[in-house]
Amino acid sequence: MRQVVVLRPQLPEDLPLLTGGESPFDDFGPRRPATQPADCDLEDSGALTVLDDDGEVAGEVSWHWQARRWGPNAASGCPMIGIWLRPTHRGRGVGSAAQQQLVELLFTHTAAHRVEAHTDVENLAEQRSLEKAGLLREGVVRGGQWRDGAYRDGVLYAVLRTDLARLT
Repeated sequence: MRQVVVLRPQLPEDLPLLTGGESPFDDFGPRRPATQPADCDLEDSGALTVLDDDGEVAGEVSWHWQARRWGPNAASGCPMIGIWLRPTHRGRGVGSAAQQQLVELLFTHTAAHRVEAHTDVENLAEQRSLEKAGLLREGVVRGGQWRDGAYRDGVLYAVLRTDLARLT
């Protein structure tokens, strides 16, 4: 059974709950605390709050359009998605359901043909979550991420618009 989650624009009262930093995969260096909710422009970058089936703030999903494109024109660009969940909401299927909903939103409301996600090679929980959300593992990105004082390898995942039929 698919976990029920709701994605909605962030509210100011969400911000104290969306702190990050409770996982070894969150150490990207100093960050300023958010003082305003993130934008949610699907054509640019943004974030949405994830609510669990009880309406409790579970975390956030985010996206940004890659500066790098797979080809020379704008149609060759794609969004990269990410997620952060509060520790109390991990391991319950919330992440995969939220990421699958975000993929569906991006395909419904943008011209994107491809949606990507990247995670640390050691983050096995997120790899399982992405696969459960319907993204396919494409390969290892060597030294592609600076985290915890060093460059780290990551795993690249993607889903294509033409894959939607197998997701539903």
